[in-house]
Amino acid sequence: MSTTDPIAAYAAQAQAAAEQARKKDQTLGIDSFLTLMTAQLRNQDPLKPLEGTEFISQLATFGTVSGVQGMQTSLETLAASLRSTQTLNGATMVGRDILAAAYYFEHTQGGTVSGQIDVPAGTTALQLRITDSTGAVVREIQLDTTAGTQNFTWDGLRSDGTQAETDDYDIEAIATVRGQTGSLEVLMSGRVSSVSIDPTGTNLTLNTAALGSVAMADVRRVM
Repeated sequence: MSTTDPIAAYAAQAQAAAEQARKKDQTLGIDSFLTLMTAQLRNQDPLKPLEGTEFISQLATFGTVSGVQGMQTSLETLAASLRSTQTLNGATMVGRDILAAAYYFEHTQGGTVSGQIDVPAGTTALQLRITDSTGAVVREIQLDTTAGTQNFTWDGLRSDGTQAETDDYDIEAIATVRGQTGSLEVLMSGRVSSVSIDPTGTNLTLNTAALGSVAMADVRRVM
């Protein structure tokens, strides 16, 4: 005559129930956990009762898992809130002028472009060179060599006084500093027409007509 181990039978039933629950829902709620624990207590072998510490351990494990799940929910809520905040901040940038580092720009015939250059001490010569998409020099403008921030404006005219066509142009600031000639960073102005935000809500891109798309992190000044 064979006997049935109630603990083993319950374990098999619990495993089958857990598998079904996992397929139906990956999350074990507190009600389901208490139901399983009550069934475990009801079906345990009275001659071999489970230790109370084992139940305490199970409760502690469930509490840890529940806490992690709660933290995950809180983080997801925080992420959603940050995305909303980024979107709102981005909306306030539309219509504002920004300064960002640029090596090329989009020019519309009849328009002007402006920006700034940080001139180092010891600069003896500084010129702004604008070239078209073929590499031909469109205009060279001599700038002040005084150390500090120097503003510049290109009126959109070629060296011969004619208007430059609508096109993409390269811009370079060539400086001679303490006898060495090289390029300086050029900050150009652009007006924000729209804002884009990536699905994670962490990267904000400002869209401008003159500078194209500019990452918020690359903006040096908002005017």
